[in-house]
Amino acid sequence: MPADTSLSPLMAATTHWLTRAYPAGSGALQRSLAEAQARQAVTVAAWLRYPTDLDAQLVALTGPGGSGRLDWITGADAHCEDEERDDVWRCWVDEVVASWAACLLTTPSLASAAVAALASTEHADAVPVAFRRLTDPAVDDRCAAALLRHPDLLAPIADLHRPGLLDCLGADTALTG
Repeated sequence: MPADTSLSPLMAATTHWLTRAYPAGSGALQRSLAEAQARQAVTVAAWLRYPTDLDAQLVALTGPGGSGRLDWITGADAHCEDEERDDVWRCWVDEVVASWAACLLTTPSLASAAVAALASTEHADAVPVAFRRLTDPAVDDRCAAALLRHPDLLAPIADLHRPGLLDCLGADTALTG
């Protein structure tokens, strides 16, 4: 099974979590633009976190861990109805991928370095994607994802696993500015 297929549930759930935790403005276009940015950040983060087909298949087999701690940090667990808290999609959220995606959404230099680092993964030839909405967002993209790209709002999530992302990229803290 190709890695991009193995990671699909993880990427969909993590994207869904990010767009629910940091919603776009009103309107279908703004929601779509914010979701596209979140999806690109999550895709890059997931491909870096699970760089080989075997890595992707292993996480698909064992599961990524769920959104419990992320919900607690953002306070989302306090606003969940009991049946919503038990949604199956939440168990497919990957905390590290969400954290790395938050780093990429809030730090353009990290986003560019991460996209460049994809060349060393087995996913490099999976799909020709430019990740433009992540690395070079237009004004409409930024407006649509104002909460999703706000460094102060995402800091509690981004800071969880930022050192791991920097290590993965072979980067230092200079890229985080």
